[in-house]
Order: sequence, then C-alpha cells, then structure tokens
Amino acid sequence: MDKVVIVGVGLIGGSFARALRKAGAVRHVVGIERSAAYAGRALALGIVDAVATDFTAVAGADLVLLAAPVAQTGRILAALAPHLAPGTIVTDAGSTKADVVAAARAALGDKVAQFVPGHPIAGRETNGPDAAIDDLYIGKKFVLTPLVENAALDIDKVAAAWRACGAIIHRLTPEEHDKVFAAVSHLPHLLAYALVDDIANKPHADLLFQYAASGFRDFTRIAGSSPEMWRDISLANQAALLAELDGYMAQLAHLRACLAAGDGATLETVYGNAQRARRQWIEAIEAAEAPPPADTAE
Repeated sequence: MDKVVIVGVGLIGGSFARALRKAGAVRHVVGIERSAAYAGRALALGIVDAVATDFTAVAGADLVLLAAPVAQTGRILAALAPHLAPGTIVTDAGSTKADVVAAARAALGDKVAQFVPGHPIAGRETNGPDAAIDDLYIGKKFVLTPLVENAALDIDKVAAAWRACGAIIHRLTPEEHDKVFAAVSHLPHLLAYALVDDIANKPHADLLFQYAASGFRDFTRIAGSSPEMWRDISLANQAALLAELDGYMAQLAHLRACLAAGDGATLETVYGNAQRARRQWIEAIEAAEAPPPADTAE
C-alpha cells in the first residue's frame, strides 16, 4: 500500500503500523490522534511518518484504520465521510461490531460499502504509542465481520493487510461476534475490574495487596487495560454482556450454595470440569500454533 491512515496511534493502531512497516507492506503512514502527546510520541518513535489534526488526511489513502474507542466510531466516520474518495477502504479494530456497523451506516450513507469492519484478537494491558510492538498480531486471530454491501476485493484487501501483520483471518457476522466476545472477553474484563475494585475499597486493602501473588496477578492482568475503552465496550455490547453476567451470577449462586452446604463433591465436580475444559482449550491452541512437522521423506 502506498498510504495508510491510522486514527488512534496507541497500542492497537501503532502495532498495526509497526507490523505493516516490518512486512514492507506500506510506504507512508499518517496518524490522526486527538492527544497531542500521543501524536508527538508516535512520530518520535517512527510509528508514523506524519501526523494530522483533521480528516483531510484521508485523501489518497489506500486504507484507513479506526483504532479509537468504539463510542467514537460514529463521530469519526461522519468527520471523514466528506473526504472519503472512491477506492479508499475504511476498516476498524473495535471490540464490538453491531453498534459499529449501525454507526457506519448512519455516518457513511451510500459510502458504507467502503467500510469493512473487523476486530484483531490481540492486546496488552499497557496503552499508548510506547506499548506498540511489531509482533503483536503474529499468530493471532483477526475477525472480519463484512457487510453485504462490501465488494469481495475490498474484503480481501483488508484481510491481506492483517495477514501482512501475521494475523490469521476468521469471519463472523456482527451479531455472532458480539455474543461470542461477551462471553470470552467482555465478561472476563468486567470480572477482573470488579475484583480489583472490590479489594481496593476494603479498609485493609494494603494488607491484601501485600500478599496477593501470581494467581491474583494472572487473574487480574486485564484490569490494567484502558478504562475508557472498556467502558465503551461494556455499554456497546450491553445486552449480550448482561446475558453472560446473569449466567455467571447464577453459577456463583450455585457455588455459594454448595460452599454453604459443605458440598465438596459438587465443588470438585465443577472445578474438575473447568480444569478439563481449560486444558483442552490450551491443547487446541498449542496444536494450532505448533510448527508443521519437518518433511522426512527421502
């Protein structure tokens, strides 16, 4: 690609730029960033070649990536729509998709065919341009949630850009995406934030944190993520997240009843099922990521 514009040059957008550069897949990268500090830092780190303060910068771009909190999607698309020329593809990295698609239809109108939504399944608990790395997406999933209006060639171009970053391409509908990630991403983040907040508000929080060790650190790692981003994700996927939260609360009520009754057998059954399911999941991941066997044929 000759020119890529990235709206939001923090962890996700910055890592996309770094990965494309490493792959030799882009000549010129422009960053649009609301934070002057982030913009300056991205420029100083060589993540982008130039920074811009308005959306005239999308002129002549092959690809525009929105890597901003999902609640800003409609405003950003409405601002860039007048400058969106035929041939420029817009995609996003939002963690929810049904709301993003609705915002795109409202903001872009008859240009909505140029918007190909997606979601990279990768991240770190740190934020900003300094957190951006060139290998964040290697071996990670990128979920395309294309629109019926999208041209096949445009979908392929977005997929090719993420493949250049090392990602593995998957496809879901926006509705499927939001239900899946409410269970395996959005709910875990809510739980991690809730646990750390609960402990932080206890009168003896200092004592508790003094003895919190690796298990607590592993369980709560994702509570170090951007509160603004996860506020927006939680509200954007409200219905699906509430359904998953209700199911989890029912499971907690069941475990509480077992604990109160001293029902060790049921507790062990639940723990054992969870252990087996997690082990099978890890084994499946390791099998998928394992290098192919060497060709031993003579």
